Amino acid sequence: MSFAITPLKFEKTAVPFLSENTFNFHHGKHFQTYIDTANKLVAGTDYEGKTLEEIITTASGPLFNNAAQAWNHAFYFNCIGTAKKEVPAKLLELINANFDSFESFAEKFIASATTNFGSGWTWLVQTGPNFLKIVNTSNAGNPMVDGFTPLLTVDVWEHAYYLDYQNRRADYLKDFVEYIDWEFVASNLK
Repeated sequence: MSFAITPLKFEKTAVPFLSENTFNFHHGKHFQTYIDTANKLVAGTDYEGKTLEEIITTASGPLFNNAAQAWNHAFYFNCIGTAKKEVPAKLLELINANFDSFESFAEKFIASATTNFGSGWTWLVQTGPNFLKIVNTSNAGNPMVDGFTPLLTVDVWEHAYYLDYQNRRADYLKDFVEYIDWEFVASNLK
């Protein structure tokens, strides 16, 4: 089994806050490179035939980095929506219980991602049946390593936003939060 890039669920021009050019590079080049490299690194090893999730939770070094980046990117692209949507009731209830309000969650998520130093990812994770938490990971980090269930992520590597936002990471994050695919996020709840 080899890994393949997951197609975008929308047209590259359908996302109001990211350009087609960003998707051409981010999805078409960066993501593809992680997939290609992960495939090369698993060939002929004990990891051949394993899922990206199995590799992420057991591997280290270059194989972990490329497998995690491949998984993280596929997940991130699924978190992006093309229109502003309501948060499904069950998820909104959990957000309100864990962060006091949706507005408080959004502020904390944006602040966490803005201050996530260097390259990495900011996540909303489920740590237990009714417990949500915002976590930052560096580089290719993935919260599955810590036993958490990823619900939402935003890519804060510069390649995710630099063509459209340059050094304005906070603006990118504010726009990202406006266009999250909340149905996808809710579908990850355990």
